[in-house]
Amino acid sequence: MTRLTRMRFRNQAGWRDAPARLAASALAVLLPALFLGLATLSGPARAEVRIDITRGNIEPLPIAVTDFFGVAPEEAALGAQISDVVRANLERSGLFKPLDKRAFIQTAASVDVSPRFSDWRIINAQALANGAIAIQPDGTVRVEMRLWDVFSETYMDGAAFSSERSNWRRIAHIVSDRIYQRITGEGGIFDTRVVYVAESGPKDRRVKRLAIMDQDGANHRFLTDGTSLVLTPRFSPAQQEITYLSYFNDRPRVYLFDLQKGRQELLGEFPGMTFAPRFSPDGNSVVMSHAREGNSDIYVMDLRSRNPIRLTSHPDIDTSATFSPDGSQITFESDRSGSQQIYVMDSDGRNQQRISFGRGRYATPVWSPRGDLIAFTKQRSGRFHIGVMRPDGSGERLLTESFLDEGPTWSPNGRVIMFFRQEPGEQGGVALYSVDVTGYNLRRVVTPGDASDPAWSPRNR
Repeated sequence: MTRLTRMRFRNQAGWRDAPARLAASALAVLLPALFLGLATLSGPARAEVRIDITRGNIEPLPIAVTDFFGVAPEEAALGAQISDVVRANLERSGLFKPLDKRAFIQTAASVDVSPRFSDWRIINAQALANGAIAIQPDGTVRVEMRLWDVFSETYMDGAAFSSERSNWRRIAHIVSDRIYQRITGEGGIFDTRVVYVAESGPKDRRVKRLAIMDQDGANHRFLTDGTSLVLTPRFSPAQQEITYLSYFNDRPRVYLFDLQKGRQELLGEFPGMTFAPRFSPDGNSVVMSHAREGNSDIYVMDLRSRNPIRLTSHPDIDTSATFSPDGSQITFESDRSGSQQIYVMDSDGRNQQRISFGRGRYATPVWSPRGDLIAFTKQRSGRFHIGVMRPDGSGERLLTESFLDEGPTWSPNGRVIMFFRQEPGEQGGVALYSVDVTGYNLRRVVTPGDASDPAWSPRNR
């Protein structure tokens, strides 16, 4: 168990402790967002620095992130590592432009006492984040962060975190989330993980195994050894379980993988094939496709009773089901109209309605955590796209285009979509990419090798 301590600070010249200890595991601790009052400095009142994330193609906000100050060399080195992760996180979001620290005029040590806002205005910084780090006698580290609005010369936010030294990257992600949320007004996505299918070997003998990593690619590890083919991993809402499809003796089965215990469990035995499993929002059920005698329908299984309930009954293929965030509806794909299209139904199987009517074939629908959009894969004129539409089918927008884009998964704040892209040709690899919901900031996600079928975790708890 690790202890994380959060403290509030309201004075701008120094730090004032108000401890609130939380004991939790290193991988699962709830750090709720605590907004602090603004401390106004002398000078004319100005509008607070803020990013309007409702617009597309946003001009990134220039932000200065100093190395977190440490007195001892060991502390200073760790502080520099933390600030490097914070800068990388903010830059990768596409909403921030971290300034080159070689342009900084004020030193990290003097900023720790008090910012000289004129020095930061010279290099066009609109926001300033700084901090301090201290290694405690018991070996734990204490990290303090502060956030400033440079042009209005106001203190925006501050917090402190204490944890085992090995959790320094986790602290950096939490600091990044805090900065992101304070300036954008929505929850961050940095203290999250991604599970995916790691691929290797020749095309005709592909090895596919489960892998998990932090959202920035760090702390990468494999969960399965590759002896059985795995597909479509998905997180539970509690983040400590993954459901996925695995071929055991060439027979597809749905499994649960417990991340804390590091072991898998067979969800159930079914005649025929089962595939595309996903958790319900409360984590108590799994919705999946089940094929019998050549026909595939949607089933939901209560994880306590292990009793499967059939939701669709149609002679054509129904698959790729996903719950809405409130659990009241399910979206799925079906070829009952003659081609792959997206449908929505109540969670008990009633009121099945088609919502996609554009040109092309639609597949792999996934409901946004906000509930406002459904992401999908679309094939049209020999090209593949990742797109979004409203749950009633209106407002369709295509965000990407390539030889083959598939498998969208949402970030927990509903701002970013991750997917996998296959390059053309015999030697073409497969890799993970992310794109903003507005269609901007397309980026490749770094993995050790080929990667497909990503699933983004909820926020750490």
